[in-house]
Amino acid sequence: MTTTPVRSDATLRHLLLEELDREAGVDATRIGVGVTDGAVTLAGEVTSYPQKRLAEKAVQRVPGVHAIAEQITVRSTYAGTSDTDIARAANTALGAAVDIASDAVTATVSDHVVTLSGEVPWHYQREAAVRSVRHLKGVHDVRSHITVTPVVSTIDLRQGIEDALVRHAVVEARRCTVTAGADGEVTITGTVGTWAERRDVDVLAWATPGVCTVHNRLRVAS
Repeated sequence: MTTTPVRSDATLRHLLLEELDREAGVDATRIGVGVTDGAVTLAGEVTSYPQKRLAEKAVQRVPGVHAIAEQITVRSTYAGTSDTDIARAANTALGAAVDIASDAVTATVSDHVVTLSGEVPWHYQREAAVRSVRHLKGVHDVRSHITVTPVVSTIDLRQGIEDALVRHAVVEARRCTVTAGADGEVTITGTVGTWAERRDVDVLAWATPGVCTVHNRLRVAS
């Protein structure tokens, strides 16, 4: 059974700052880190949306993190890029994505925030749509309102996730309880040892065919 080392907030904060400093794509000097009872708050400013994502992923890798509140602001260096420019580039990128059906997803832009909407049959296509616009110049944030159409029964859905947990052995399967409802809605409860394990279970659930929504209620135990 995986156990999480018990660390003081001061020690955890030190480790988090070290991890951010090692992340080549992040300017750690522009990010502030606060820790209270294992709950981490990230604040500050970065110059791109991908850098913001990298900072969050770096924090997730550190054992002892129980929750993350991400409050980083993107201050893009592309001051001349308008919402119209971003919208045009986003729709071009979506049209060029080979794993998304033509016209399945549309993008709207307001204050440099891209909102995606539409309907796709697979979660990986929803993720592909987000990836296609994430690195565009001037983007400060990406919000996905894309829905996934369920394609399997609730029994097959639950079994598929349980089998994936056993197959990949990211956690002991008996520590997770999976329930599947109508319209591809999945709820996972139980206890894991680290935030990284919690994230890995989330990834496996989303990778299961037919999953539309995941409520990850796993608790990170100290």
